[in-house]
Amino acid sequence: MFNKIAKIVPNLLTIGNLLCGVLSIIFNMSGFFQIASIFIFFSAFLDLFDGRIARKLKVNSEFGVELDSLADIVSFGVAPSLLFYSLASPSILTSVAFFLFPTMGALRLAKFSVKPTIGYFQGLPIPAAGLPLAGMGLFLYSNAWITLILALLMVSPNEPPST
Repeated sequence: MFNKIAKIVPNLLTIGNLLCGVLSIIFNMSGFFQIASIFIFFSAFLDLFDGRIARKLKVNSEFGVELDSLADIVSFGVAPSLLFYSLASPSILTSVAFFLFPTMGALRLAKFSVKPTIGYFQGLPIPAAGLPLAGMGLFLYSNAWITLILALLMVSPNEPPST
């Protein structure tokens, strides 16, 4: 019985992450931008623990890894990008930043799924890119240049330091 529950707990946290991302989008579409930002932070809290708990309980799975990536693209790619776009003044730069941010996030997640890195990150992790946009959303602020820089950092080819 314990093993069955242990296998479910990390995936429930991941689904909670995804649901917080979806709730962020819903609140954003309703004009509640600061609440939408808070739900992105809730997503980060849940994302922080799902993998750790899976490793601690020794219930890591391919399914869990893939589910986590799908949840992350919604919670830290689409939701922050939509929040940014909702707060920004319309322009070509805003539109480019809006579609590049989740696209680069998806590329980063796919790259990590194909070739996981142990002990270091290659490219800015998508939660680390999405949270600054959520933070700006708390103050009803948006900046297309910051969004573009964060998007590009997610796919940056930085290598780990050589020893």
